[in-house]
Amino acid sequence: MLTRTRSLPALTRYSARRGCAWSTLLRGTASTAVLALAVAGCTITPPPRATVATPPAAVNSATLDQYREAVARRIVERSPSYVLRGTPQAMLRSLVVVSFTVDRNGHLVQSSVYRTNGDDEAEGTALASLRRASPLPLPPGKLLNGRGQLELFEDWLFNDDGKFQLRELASPQALTID
Repeated sequence: MLTRTRSLPALTRYSARRGCAWSTLLRGTASTAVLALAVAGCTITPPPRATVATPPAAVNSATLDQYREAVARRIVERSPSYVLRGTPQAMLRSLVVVSFTVDRNGHLVQSSVYRTNGDDEAEGTALASLRRASPLPLPPGKLLNGRGQLELFEDWLFNDDGKFQLRELASPQALTID
């Protein structure tokens, strides 16, 4: 253990040689000796700042949004007679949510109705339009799971006439019921 008579003069000389202003503070109590030991180098190095990196999930999210839009555009291109142009009615006939899996080559691996109001015709139209669009655009490699596949959902919004818009590309719905 350091004693006051031995440690303070030594620390004072060391600090003075280093040109440190702490040397004047070292003449005092034992607590200042402890403080002097803590700051003997007269430099305080703050911990390194972590660089702000964009998390992979954010990058993947932007990429996923772009891919979802590309898939929606392909579906619309391949089923033009079923696509609703303009504003969807205020009270939709049906909303069909389809779950589907795409492999690395854009082929449809599986598809199924995830959520519906029980409108069989709308469900059939949604699944058929998805199959017609296959093969879909190639998914970005960084979105693929360990099996080389990507699982997605898309919403088909149906008007009374059986025409649909995809949620990804949909226009705002009408505000009044005609």
